[in-house]
Amino acid sequence: MNKTITISREYAAGGRKIAKLVAEQLNIPFYDKDIVRETAKASGFEAALIEDEGEVISRTDSILKSICSASSLQFNDTQEVIHDVQQAIILRLVQEGPCVIVGRCADEILRQAGIDSLNVFIHADQLHRAVYASELTGITNATELQKLLRRVDSGRQVYYAHYTGKKWGDPHNYHMSLDSGALGYDLCAKFIVEAFRAEN
Repeated sequence: MNKTITISREYAAGGRKIAKLVAEQLNIPFYDKDIVRETAKASGFEAALIEDEGEVISRTDSILKSICSASSLQFNDTQEVIHDVQQAIILRLVQEGPCVIVGRCADEILRQAGIDSLNVFIHADQLHRAVYASELTGITNATELQKLLRRVDSGRQVYYAHYTGKKWGDPHNYHMSLDSGALGYDLCAKFIVEAFRAEN
């Protein structure tokens, strides 16, 4: 029984909007910014810092971590603390009942804990994402938008690989992989809701 839905997503592919639609249609909680707030309370870190560090690792940081680990140095990393706190919060939230969780390696956190979930990846073509990213940020320069998409996606990819040992976006890691640019947000939400109901 899939009591939890996890939604991983490319930046500006509408994953958060789709997750919210799914939660509304199923009348279950939707967790995204709530996890940031709970992590801030539990860790003492500012919410803005958690927002910045909570799902993204740069390639430089990743290399530095591997070097420190290899040389057995203490690498006291804010991001590691944030991840550990978020993991504990995610595990607590799913015990409270069915819900939708966006990002933060929730799919793998639940898998490792032996908790059943319906795992979804949302992606879209560059044009749809650039248009939405422009709405989100106010950036109108096409080159800057492309750089933004690449930077955020790259950070999420490295973060996911670091904490799961798996490839972010690989369809083998998810039950469903949906193209929100081709299908639209409403249809993506409908497919997820139907899949959830079929299992419950």
